[in-house]
Amino acid sequence: MSKLFIEIYLDENVHVLIAKIIQSHGFKAVTTQDVGRKGASDPAQLQYAAERGYAILTHNRTDFEELAAEYFASGKNHCGIVILADNSPQEIARRMISILNDFTADEMTNQIIYI
Repeated sequence: MSKLFIEIYLDENVHVLIAKIIQSHGFKAVTTQDVGRKGASDPAQLQYAAERGYAILTHNRTDFEELAAEYFASGKNHCGIVILADNSPQEIARRMISILNDFTADEMTNQIIYI
């Protein structure tokens, strides 16, 4: 079954304020702290997000680009990876809300977006 709205999972290196701002706009966003996964490896974080239908937000460009390539090569799907530049939490949330308003969850599948 298809989902309309993208749900967000914030990697532990992403400021938790971003989740609160996204939530205040009516979207689902959870953090590694919310689900007790702080300290998990990047592959484990992406697997957790993919299994639960979350797109993941991260500042960790290199590792997640490599993980996306591994998923592609092995035919596995993820629900999207959003790689963040070094901006304020408010600016990142603003850009992410724009994506949430412009893309469906299905359109986000296996995508990497840089903001």
